[in-house]
Amino acid sequence: MTLWGGRFTAAPAALLRRFNDSIGFDRQLYAADIQGSCAYASALAQAGLLTEDERAQLLAGLEQVRAEFEAGSFPFAPGDEDIHTAVERRLGELIGPVAGKLHTGRSRNDQVATDLRLYLLEQIAALQPALVALQTALVEQAESHLEVIMPGYTHLQPAQPILFSHWLLAFFWKFQRDRERLTGLTPRVAVLPLGAGALAGNPFPIDREALAAALGFQSVAPNSIDAVDDRDYVVEFLAWGALLQVHLSQLAENLILWSSREFGFVELDEAYSTGSSLMPQKKNPDSLELLRGKAGRLIGHLTGFLAVLKGLPSAYDKDLQEDKEPLFDAVATLTLALPVATGVIRTLKVHPERMVAALEVGLLATDLADYLVRQGVPFRESHALVGQAVKRAEALGVTLAALPLHEYQALHPAFGPDLYAVLDFRRSVAARAVTGGTAPEAVRAQLEAARCALAPCP
Repeated sequence: MTLWGGRFTAAPAALLRRFNDSIGFDRQLYAADIQGSCAYASALAQAGLLTEDERAQLLAGLEQVRAEFEAGSFPFAPGDEDIHTAVERRLGELIGPVAGKLHTGRSRNDQVATDLRLYLLEQIAALQPALVALQTALVEQAESHLEVIMPGYTHLQPAQPILFSHWLLAFFWKFQRDRERLTGLTPRVAVLPLGAGALAGNPFPIDREALAAALGFQSVAPNSIDAVDDRDYVVEFLAWGALLQVHLSQLAENLILWSSREFGFVELDEAYSTGSSLMPQKKNPDSLELLRGKAGRLIGHLTGFLAVLKGLPSAYDKDLQEDKEPLFDAVATLTLALPVATGVIRTLKVHPERMVAALEVGLLATDLADYLVRQGVPFRESHALVGQAVKRAEALGVTLAALPLHEYQALHPAFGPDLYAVLDFRRSVAARAVTGGTAPEAVRAQLEAARCALAPCP
């Protein structure tokens, strides 16, 4: 069965069928297709284009089709070009010629746009709690290791001491922004295309506002041409997914480094590790490496689909069939990636003793500069003076804590005996108590804000 063969005298070439047909991947839209068709049948009846009996037959038949899909018994046929063809063909087999009335005034152009939006709304609703679960795991680990001190890094070089909990919460806020962006996308996905026809609108008095309400859309597409060719929401979702996967990749990269023997700050649970087929001693962070690797996959989906869109003329073009595979794969990837990342964080074993062992007094050089600032020395001058002290300590083969006072005072008289009290990691962390800082009290405030972000506080 084809939905368009009346003006043709020959069937498409078998090679074109293989190239053209989308049933191999768009069959997962069956629930959305049936949902949209049920609502459209009711709209046709309301417009006087179906009798109540015909409407009832269509709805009963569509429910039978849905049941076959859900039972895994739907009988696909060789002529099923896409999910719309398959559903309509099977509906005709079940209820007869009245099935042919369902497509009155409707095009596959507005039908597939409606299906895709319904599908994506469902996926957005499912991804939200998966993000919340990951954020919750980060909060719980931060609370469990609130005052553990570790080296902080910039340029992957030791920089300043920070709390491990502070580092964990940095990723909480990245994922919070991801969650807010996903919520912000919803109104632009929940726009009804159905009733736009192929591009010019529906010639029958279909109540599109009632259709939108019945299908859970927030608004109706105001222009029929834009309704059928708009795929901005697909681009936005792919961009959102790519950025989320980049955040997961950044999290993974840190943990891959820190779980290595050279760092030993954390240890992955065996449930999220694999071994080597050759080297019996290996415990590999494959879960994290895949989280990192799949960022390239999702970035590729975004850039590839943008390239599809860039030269399209107005209204529907078959190029838009290329929206589904990247979208479906992005959803499938994130549906697995988020719970994997959550499992890694929840089961992560932290080694505070290794973090403390990695602290070296050079991390407190900025605290020494701040000490001079408090003595009235301009920061740029104090920065240079401490740099000279670092160089002198290196020349003598000692740490800043072991550099004699007379060496400091030879650089500047503002250095006093109390400078050594500054060279304390816990004091350094505690000093950074501003909002968003790494001091324990600031991190506790962050944790409270994070909890409120997950479950709004009164």
